[in-house]
Amino acid sequence: MSRTAEEERTGTSRLVGEDALHLIDMALEEDRGAGDWTSRWTVPARMRASAQIVARANGVLAGTAVAAAVFARLDPRVSCSIECDDGDTIEAGDIVITLRGPARAVLTGERVALNFLQHLSGVATQTRRFVAAVSGTDASILDTRKTTPGWRMLEKSAVRAGGGVNHRHGLYDMVLIKDNHIAIAGGLAAAVDRVRELNTKGLPVQVEVRSPEELDDALGLGVEHVLLDNMDPDMLRDAVRRARAAAHTVTLEASGNVSLQNVRAIAETGVQRISIGALTHSAPAVDFSMRMVRQ
Repeated sequence: MSRTAEEERTGTSRLVGEDALHLIDMALEEDRGAGDWTSRWTVPARMRASAQIVARANGVLAGTAVAAAVFARLDPRVSCSIECDDGDTIEAGDIVITLRGPARAVLTGERVALNFLQHLSGVATQTRRFVAAVSGTDASILDTRKTTPGWRMLEKSAVRAGGGVNHRHGLYDMVLIKDNHIAIAGGLAAAVDRVRELNTKGLPVQVEVRSPEELDDALGLGVEHVLLDNMDPDMLRDAVRRARAAAHTVTLEASGNVSLQNVRAIAETGVQRISIGALTHSAPAVDFSMRMVRQ
C-alpha cells in the first residue's frame, strides 16, 4: 500500500523513531564524509530526478520507512512513495519505493538506503522461512539479543514483519536467570529467591536449564517460564511431559543450535516457543537496486 509523499516527508521521526534517525545520520556521515563529490561534480544543483528502488531477489520486505527516511534526512524536498508494505512477499523486479526530487540527494542516499533495506529484508525473509517451517504446530518463532549493535529495534521490527515474535528487547524488560547467574548466586533456588524478593517491577522471570534434573528443580520452585538450552528432540519431549505434570502452568522455550533442518522436529515436541539467534545475526541480505530517471 503506497504512502503519500507528504507522510514520508513530514512524518519521518514518527515512522522510524529517534534511534533509527540517529543510525541514519551516522550511516550518512560514514558514507558521505566531507561530501559526495561524484554527485556534486556530475549533477547540476537544480537537477531533479525520479528513481525506483527495485527488488533483485525474492523475499520478505522490511525497512521501507527507514530507507525513505534516509532521503528525507538529506533533503526534505525528496518525496518517497512506499509501494509495498513491510511483511509483503516480494519478487525480483518489484518496485518497492518510488523517489522524486533533487537528483543529488537521491544519488547520495542510494547506498545507505539500500543497506538498511537489504539487511532488514534479509532478517524478515529468514524469519518467514522459520515460521513457515513450523506451520501447523503450536510453536512460535522468537528472536534473541544476538543483534547488530545499535540496530536491535530495527532488526526486531523486521522479525515481526517476517511473522516472528520478539523476545525481550534488552536486559531491562525481563529477567532471564542463566547458568552464570546461578553459579554466582550460589544455586538456582538462591537466584530465584533473590529475584522474587527484589522484583518490585513485576518483570516476567525465566530460568535457563540444561538437563532434566535442572528442569525438575525449576518446576519445584514454581518457575513459570523455562528456557531449555541445547536439548535434542527426545530431551525436549521429556521436558514437555514433565512440565505438563507440574502443579502450575509452565511455558517452555527451546533454544540453541536451531536450524531450518531441525526446527520442525523441535516444534513437534510440544514446546511453545523456539528462540533463534540466526534470525538476526546471520540472515542473508535481500538484494535491491535503484534505477534513476532524469527529469
